[in-house]
Amino acid sequence: MSGNSTIAVLGGGSWATAIVKMLSENVSDGNTISWYMRNNDSIDFIREHERNPKYLSSVELDNNVLYLSSDINDIINRSEVLIFAIPSAFLQDALNKITVDLKDKIIVSAIKGIVPSDNLIIAEYFNQAFDVPLDSAVVIAGPCHAEEVALERLSYITIASQDLLKAEFVANMLETRYVKTTISDDIYGTEYSAVLKNVFAIAAGICHGLSYGDNFQAVLISNAIQEIKRFVDTVHPINRDIKSSAYLGDLLVTAYSKFSRNRTFGLMIGKGYSVQAAQLEMNMVAEGYYAAECIFQINSKYNIYMPISEAVYNILYLGKPAAFEIKLLTDKLR
Repeated sequence: MSGNSTIAVLGGGSWATAIVKMLSENVSDGNTISWYMRNNDSIDFIREHERNPKYLSSVELDNNVLYLSSDINDIINRSEVLIFAIPSAFLQDALNKITVDLKDKIIVSAIKGIVPSDNLIIAEYFNQAFDVPLDSAVVIAGPCHAEEVALERLSYITIASQDLLKAEFVANMLETRYVKTTISDDIYGTEYSAVLKNVFAIAAGICHGLSYGDNFQAVLISNAIQEIKRFVDTVHPINRDIKSSAYLGDLLVTAYSKFSRNRTFGLMIGKGYSVQAAQLEMNMVAEGYYAAECIFQINSKYNIYMPISEAVYNILYLGKPAAFEIKLLTDKLR
């Protein structure tokens, strides 16, 4: 790992575009950022107009520092550091195309989801499926919405790795005048917290759609951070401050922000949309939908008290009426 390490972003959505924007601020002379996108039409559009046609189209992209390709193996071969920003539900389909070795790569997860078929966080999945050492896994945690990066509004991100030198290396590549970074060694806590906050943002959206007010939302999110703490402390018990921005901050922005796709998805459910109708209307993936089932299945092993997560699962997967399920939930919150 050197200061001139080649880096790639894999994914074509909003977060991938925001990460490319951040990296472009720090790219060294003569170096390029490799960018894998499966959509050749989008690649052609970026080459001609220097903008992503589908996501964050206001962001100006510099083709002088970009190498774009729809060949995932070409991108991986060129790069030492791989930042994955592909929704977790589609990750395996993309990885099935890989024919090259990943063991010597630094794998950076910007996904904030669980691989649904395996119920594994991203670091664990690459470790088990591709023999990538856990020390070579890095996690990008919030609180940070891609839309605010596009607007260059001051944002903070946490970079986690069991190898703090790798965390610091990636943090330095992403820090800009409008993005501040900090590092952590808690890859399990930051990944699981990022997964859970999406589930709780769906809950917040459902409650808003059902006309619950700010007073209730405050109680809901206060209970949600306790739920996150119970879960991560059980699954990976280490000394962590659950009030720090990687945990509480990420939960707050995802539960309250107008940019939160998970809150928007929940809002539709609360207003009476079916799950399928809400998914069809949204242009982006709500990771919390898949996470709700994964967390429910993982928790069948631990039996942690998680009433909010269970309520979201019951609504999304068991078809329980949202109004009825949230009313039951209100008696469990304090």
